[in-house]
Parts: sequence; C-alpha cells; structure tokens
Amino acid sequence: MPSLSTRLLELAQIFLKLGLIGFGGPQAHIAMINDETVVRRGWFTQEEFLAGVAVCEMLPGPASTQMGIYTGYLRAGQLGALVAGICFILPAFVIMLILSWAYFRFQGIPQIEHLFLGITPVVIAIIFGFCWKLAKRAITDVQGVAIAISVLLVTWLFQINILLQFLLAGLVGLILYTPSNRTSGWLVPVLPMIQVLPKTLATVTTETLAMSTFWGLERINEYYVTLTLFFLKVGSFIFGGGLVIIPLLELEVVNQFQWLTRSEFIDGVALGEFTPGPVVITAAFVGYKVAGAVGALISTVAIFTPSFLFIMGAAPLLVRIRQNPWIRSFLKGVTPAVLGAIAAAAIPLAQTAIIQDTLGRSLLAVIIGLMALVALIRFQRPTWQLVPIGAIIGLISGSL
Repeated sequence: MPSLSTRLLELAQIFLKLGLIGFGGPQAHIAMINDETVVRRGWFTQEEFLAGVAVCEMLPGPASTQMGIYTGYLRAGQLGALVAGICFILPAFVIMLILSWAYFRFQGIPQIEHLFLGITPVVIAIIFGFCWKLAKRAITDVQGVAIAISVLLVTWLFQINILLQFLLAGLVGLILYTPSNRTSGWLVPVLPMIQVLPKTLATVTTETLAMSTFWGLERINEYYVTLTLFFLKVGSFIFGGGLVIIPLLELEVVNQFQWLTRSEFIDGVALGEFTPGPVVITAAFVGYKVAGAVGALISTVAIFTPSFLFIMGAAPLLVRIRQNPWIRSFLKGVTPAVLGAIAAAAIPLAQTAIIQDTLGRSLLAVIIGLMALVALIRFQRPTWQLVPIGAIIGLISGSL
C-alpha cells in the first residue's frame, strides 16, 4: 500500500480529471469512477465497488458524488473521502460560477435569449424523460402509482411542503411494504418529528430579488444563515437522483422567497445540466443570484455537506443496513413521491419554456422539446449532447 500522501495525491488527480470530463449524468460518472479505480488500478474488486454503489443509491444526495466520497474513504480514510469529494465537485463549481456571472451579466442580450430558447425545452424533456425512466424502474404496483399521483396533485394544486410529503410517503411505505405488523405502533410519536425540519430565515418579499455584486459582500451577512440552512435541508432530501433538486428548490426559491424568476430558475437548471459533475451544482447559481460568489460557495458547501456526513460518518454501517426491511420499505414509499413531485414541478416550468412572445417561437420550443424527449427515450442519447444541440438550434432560429 502506498503512503497516505501518495494515495491522497492519486485521488486528487483522478477526481479533478473526472470533475472536468464528467458529462453524461450520474450513471456515466459512476462508470468513469469504476474504470479508474477498479479496471485500471485494481484498488477494489468489482463486488466491493458494486456494494458501494448500492449504498450510495440508497442514501439521499447525488449518488455519483457520494460514490466518489465513498471511493476516497475506502482508499485513504476520512482524508481520502474529503479529497475525492472536493476534487470531484470543484471543477463544476468553478464552471458554474463563471457561467452564472456571464448569465446575469449579459442577461437580456438577444443572442443569450436565443440560446435559452433552444436550451430550456431540452431541459424540460430531460425532466420528463427522467420521470419516465424512474416510473419504469421504481413503480411496480398500484400503491406506488397512487403515491405518485397524490404527490403530483397535492404539490401542483396546493404547493404543500415537499419534504413533508416525502416523509409522509416514507411512512406510508413502512405501512404498506414492511413485513411486520408492528409499524403502526410507532408512527404516532414519529409524525410530530416531521415538524422540526429546519426553517429558513429569509423574509418573503413581493418582488423578485435584485442581482447582487460579484462577490456579494454587501448581502452575505443577511443571507448566509438562510442559504446554509436551506441548502443543508435540500441536500438531506435528494432522494432518487440530482433532478429531485427541482421541486425542492422551485417551491421556495421561486414562489416563496422570490430569489429567482421562473425563467431564471429553469435557465439555472439548464446550466447545471450543461456543466460536468452533478446537476445539484445549480445551488451555486441560486447562491450567486442571492449573494454573489460568496453566496454561491456557501450554497454549494451546504448542499453537499450531508453527502459527506452520510458517507464519512456512517460508512462502516452502510453495507450492513442497506438490506434492512424498514429502510427498504421507507425508500419504496419515497421513490414514487419523488416522481410525483418532479412531475408537478415540471408543469409550470414547461409552461415557461414553451409559452413564448410569438406563436412561431412557441412552436419551435415545442418541436425542440419533443425531439429531445424522443432522443432521450427512444435513442438513449446522453443529456450532455442534447443541451448544446438545443442551444445551437435556438441561436440559429432566433437569428433568422
């Protein structure tokens, strides 16, 4: 076994590289990590790696980032987990910070609007494509369908707290799927615990928040607690993949706090899809709008902190508990709820992407979205290919 410093340096080199070239979504990221650590270097057996994947898929948070942290932990302990995770996230953060500055700096320029005319329908297609794939994989009975539809309707019509619905769906999963008749005996004391979810402190305003300066120093004292608590909360409940960030963010960021307009929000999700690494780096876009570069850093650290804590704090136990029937039943209830929440959040976003100022632009957005959806579902094209294509079509069409 090489020295600790040598192992840490190897982890830094590998995950900085993967963070720069990590396009294609979480499954592509995990495949790249497998190629670097199992196939090329033989650090672990394939069975050990797959056990780690199963653990990370079980936990809330971006699975590919957690797999990087887990790999670092197995290779070099707690320091290895920190080095691998930070190096994997860092390139995406830097790229998103640059893109956020450019977006808000040049927002309103016709060419930028033309770009996003093509990009935003592709993002909507990615969201609905994800829902389709998740439904095929995760919903296997009538109860799952009922949970998904219930959450979709409640979220869309009444805008009830998403995290509350996830927890309630998990409790329903315990009732429906746990092979035990003792579940109902402890649901009553557990239900009040739902109310202790951390509350953010920002004041709700009637107007969308104006853009801060680049560094955001004039705002950070007012917003750093709010950003930290909010993104810690979001990072703790990203069940089922990075796109779960959409309903978790939209309800509060757009509708409640009005930090972003709906158009800015969907553009931020698009930039998250465009960058390498996990799509939850969209948190940096939100943080930048609220409090500049410092706000972006705080938001990014906060949303990824639960992933580090889950892996570094519980890694020795995770492999043993992942087959626990209570945990599996809870997650079996949460998964269709995630599907319903994402679908509900996608409806107003789709309206924003499709309803343009002219009939021709609206038809173009519909066509781009449908073509992207077919490419995703029928031809299995990766998202990192579709976003630039949409941008090019939008730019060319808008210039005509």
